Amino acid sequence: MMAASSRPARPIRILLFSSLYPSGVRPSFGIFVETRLRHLLTSGEVEARVIAPVPWFPSAHPRFGVWAKHAATPRREVHNGIEVWHPRYVLPPKVGMNIAPLTLALGARATVARLIEEGFDFDLIDAHYYYPDGVAAAILASWFGKPFVVTARGSDLTLLPDYPIPRRCIQWAESRAAGSIGVCRDLMDRLVKLGGRADKTHVFRNGVDLERFKPHDQADARRRLGIGAGRVLLSVGYLIERKGHHIAIEAMTRVPDARLFIVGEGEEHANLKALAEQHNVVDRVTFAGARPQSELSYWYSAADALVLCSSREGWANVLLESMACGTPVVATPLGGTPEVIQSPDAGRLMADRSVDALVNALGELLAAYPSRKAVRAYAEQFDWAETTRGQLALFKQIMGGRAAADPTLTA
Repeated sequence: MMAASSRPARPIRILLFSSLYPSGVRPSFGIFVETRLRHLLTSGEVEARVIAPVPWFPSAHPRFGVWAKHAATPRREVHNGIEVWHPRYVLPPKVGMNIAPLTLALGARATVARLIEEGFDFDLIDAHYYYPDGVAAAILASWFGKPFVVTARGSDLTLLPDYPIPRRCIQWAESRAAGSIGVCRDLMDRLVKLGGRADKTHVFRNGVDLERFKPHDQADARRRLGIGAGRVLLSVGYLIERKGHHIAIEAMTRVPDARLFIVGEGEEHANLKALAEQHNVVDRVTFAGARPQSELSYWYSAADALVLCSSREGWANVLLESMACGTPVVATPLGGTPEVIQSPDAGRLMADRSVDALVNALGELLAAYPSRKAVRAYAEQFDWAETTRGQLALFKQIMGGRAAADPTLTA
């Protein structure tokens, strides 16, 4: 039997498991999960396959909206050079949230077995979102005798533990995980308060793609997008209450010299448009719809400030994306956001989630407006290298612990 120290080096094989991952049908969905994996793969020390389950649905007819996209998602694809499997799982109405971990695991079980049979006998499961994905990963890990880690990203620990069944499931999964990762310290503090072990927590923040998100000349960006001169505010994210677009719209009554552009789509579109009409600012609020990632750098560059009025966040990627394009931000002081905005060059934190707080923070920012060069320089400290190093160290530690516990693994 070969000693562990003389074992030939080979890449660590990880199975990334998450229902929030891009596909050919939804290329921007969960892109931050894929981005972290892509940077990890550039190390050359990891091989990966992805299982990204989607809910089963019988029809791909466009009238069914996002459910049709689930049905149209291929069972297996190579997306941006990474092999991705999309097994189906059952997500029934009303009880779906409570049984999703089990149906996710059952739906993925045959795919996991097939990957192993085809020669990808992975070393560990890298799951994203504690509930339901992390709990499903814990079930799969027990079935296949593998260690696993879970990355918490936001509402999985800021909202779902308020519900009894998800809370107990999260606690169960945490007790079995080899490690828990948070994209900010706030999430790991929440996990510890739920009873998690502090010595198993790690903070690996999201970085920003400094090549994709870079400054463009503001006048050129505005010409490209058809935006004229004047003060421009930008709000980016799904059109849902949690993102706070309604606060930005109401604030326009107090910022008469500005225009607001909202990038995103979602269920609140009609309500937000009606709100703009109600406050007589419809001529200064533009709904730009969802825009491709390749275009977002122009929107950030065209703006004078990005506003993010969320009611909860883990680590809001839009903040760093905007800063990387040289545009400062104004945001609510919750979740990981105070860990992002730690300098006047980055922008301002609102005192609370209100119109008054947004208007006041905007006034402070505009009164001492940083140079775009300084904003970009601030963003450059948030690259992906540190996160990649942290992941590799954790994975190696887990593999080393397994080898010590079971010497046959080094054979």
